[in-house]
Amino acid sequence: MSDSEPAPSLYAAREPIFPRRVSGPFRNLKWIIMAVTLGIYYLTPWIRWDRGPSLPDQAVLLDMANRRFYFFWIEIWPHEFYFVAGLLIMAGLGLFLFTSALGRVWCGYACPQTVWTDLFILVERWIEGDRNARLRLHRQKKLDFRKVRLRVTKWITWLLIGLATGGAWVFYFADAPTLAVDLVTGNAHPIAYTTMAILTATTFFFGGFAREQICIYACPWPRIQAAMMDEDTLTVGYREWRGEPRGKGKRTADSELGDCIDCMACVNVCPMGIDIRDGQQMECITCALCIDACDDMMEKIGKPRGLIDYMALSDEADERSGKPPKNIWKHIFRPRTMLYTSLWSLVGVGLLFALFIRSDIELTVAPVRNPTFVTLSDGSIRNTYDVRLRNKHGEERPFQLSIVGDPSMRIELEGLSGDTVDVPADTSFLQRVYIVAPKDTGPSNTGSTDVRIWIEDTSNGDRAFKDTNFNGKGN
Repeated sequence: MSDSEPAPSLYAAREPIFPRRVSGPFRNLKWIIMAVTLGIYYLTPWIRWDRGPSLPDQAVLLDMANRRFYFFWIEIWPHEFYFVAGLLIMAGLGLFLFTSALGRVWCGYACPQTVWTDLFILVERWIEGDRNARLRLHRQKKLDFRKVRLRVTKWITWLLIGLATGGAWVFYFADAPTLAVDLVTGNAHPIAYTTMAILTATTFFFGGFAREQICIYACPWPRIQAAMMDEDTLTVGYREWRGEPRGKGKRTADSELGDCIDCMACVNVCPMGIDIRDGQQMECITCALCIDACDDMMEKIGKPRGLIDYMALSDEADERSGKPPKNIWKHIFRPRTMLYTSLWSLVGVGLLFALFIRSDIELTVAPVRNPTFVTLSDGSIRNTYDVRLRNKHGEERPFQLSIVGDPSMRIELEGLSGDTVDVPADTSFLQRVYIVAPKDTGPSNTGSTDVRIWIEDTSNGDRAFKDTNFNGKGN
């Protein structure tokens, strides 16, 4: 290349994809999943759940200020974050399971990027028309009033959807009705407005313009999925041995043409803009819209459905020879998927077990070691402890503290004359506790004595304990 020649561009501009409308069982399934998932996302913050006068009545709430996560009747405290970690592990194992069994069904049906992109394409189709009309509008060089009107109407609708998306997200972190009023009146915290602005902009851009680029370049899952799939995974594929050689000629008894008439219906409906007939591709999200389009065309020309279908690579040899494929359940229930199912179930059962055995009252004990002990005027030895009492009930509860150890020791509560403290509803209460051993007794003279601190909810008899030690002069 001479110095006068420009360097070749290494960047190819994105060519927008305009999927054609299609109908069929998989498209209907996607509509149902989209309606259900969007309904759950937008409506959940408005569901009420009565937990008592001292607790929030929002069914699902991430209360960051008080460090609580409420999910209907379940309340997760900060020290119980292992529940959230367990749910994340279950989500990962579930993704592995479904990918191993059915390919990228998560990406094709329930991924937020897919759901919102489907919604944005639906809006685009309502306003600008189906594929051919949108293509003509895109290729139209002249910026006339009609094109401006359609584009502005579409973008405003997208922005409203993005605004609703960002608004719904912040409602999960505060009381939804109260926050809605504050947002409208301008009294909400700046963080709420900032979060809504960011989510509105990202939803508008990701669903309206980036679309398949997010799946191809930003999402790591297309590059990981190959490790989750094998020759028995059911995924969308093209029966090349039946469809080739493709062509538009008339099918006769002597014709050598396959069933594929090269109508491009499978390509025109694909939201990723790929041709499934080229084989398995990283871009394919297994949405199965190409199956609906191809089955519709096969019915029109009088050919059997299933030229494009969910299939496993292990069935290819049998199908080529005319044998029936394996039963679908043999592909789904195999050692790999059963292992993922077992692990997923094991984690789920463990979380349920931990949830049902956890106590409604808890305590932690932190000995104060500066100084290690104090000698009182009467010669007795005193140790100091910071005891954190947790009351998970929706009302204030009286907690009685006691100790088990040497019978000569006694317990005292700072600021209180007795051994009972009232702990407010649904909170942690820090109480300073003193344990005193009389002069010239075993605990006061030995280096360390084991002590167990008990708490009892005197309203219902629930108890909990923590073990610690008492330090005497022997140290």
